[in-house]
Amino acid sequence: MKLGLSSYSLYQAMQSGQLTMLQAIEWAADHGAEHIEIVPLGFDLNKNPELIDEIRQTAEAKGIEISNYAIGANFITDDEAAYEAEIARVIKEVDNAAALGVKLMRHDVASRSDISINNFNADLPKLADACRRIADHAAQYGITTSVENHGYYIQNADRVQALVHAVDRPNYRTTLDIGNFMCSDEDSVVATKKNIGIASMVHIKDFYLRPAGQNPGRGWFTTSSGNYLRGAIAGHGDIKMRDVLRAVKQSGYDGYLSLEFEGMEECRQASEIGLENIRRIWDEV
Repeated sequence: MKLGLSSYSLYQAMQSGQLTMLQAIEWAADHGAEHIEIVPLGFDLNKNPELIDEIRQTAEAKGIEISNYAIGANFITDDEAAYEAEIARVIKEVDNAAALGVKLMRHDVASRSDISINNFNADLPKLADACRRIADHAAQYGITTSVENHGYYIQNADRVQALVHAVDRPNYRTTLDIGNFMCSDEDSVVATKKNIGIASMVHIKDFYLRPAGQNPGRGWFTTSSGNYLRGAIAGHGDIKMRDVLRAVKQSGYDGYLSLEFEGMEECRQASEIGLENIRRIWDEV
């Protein structure tokens, strides 16, 4: 197991100008992260291709691996031309991932306001075809692409499994986010056990949970069924972190664990505490 940090965890400091992307890599290495996951928020590698070499050189100088490249995507489009354009855009991002030197890449797949199972079943063949074409392009680089349980529409464990099996490529798996299952009102321990066998990457995220009908106010968002969530420092929230990490460990998973912090606390302190907690709990279980 290699424990590291998603650059998304430090987005608060990068957005405010306190850290650059390169400084975020240095910060992660200086605070015990063994790898850094690159999430291009606030910068665009297509518009700033020179940043690719700078990221690689900074990581190499600090002795930290670049584990994953994670981007957004949506193959639910108004017409065929837009669908093809989105596939082409993501394929170009695969080339960026290869230039970064990563062997893992997450791209989102779909978003809809109507997240019904009927829509999902109808959309599945076209979504799988898009992901299959991208995975086939990535195969030449030895890159495994993945879907994250993310964005309500393809968030619960069974829908992720359905997509991965429909794509049917050895280099297409899931980035398993232990916290995101809560957004679709699934138990993180149960859902993690279901999907750890098809995971290429594991995100460690924690949430506070409050029931529907008891609005806690600003800073919270709702799950699919109307419960309330707020990002927490890993180990401080309502996820049964020991049980989840025990399930990951007992599964034999030995890849990257990547901390994703998205709470209201100061992101550097929260990330530092989260990394400490994850490593301690992993060792304890």
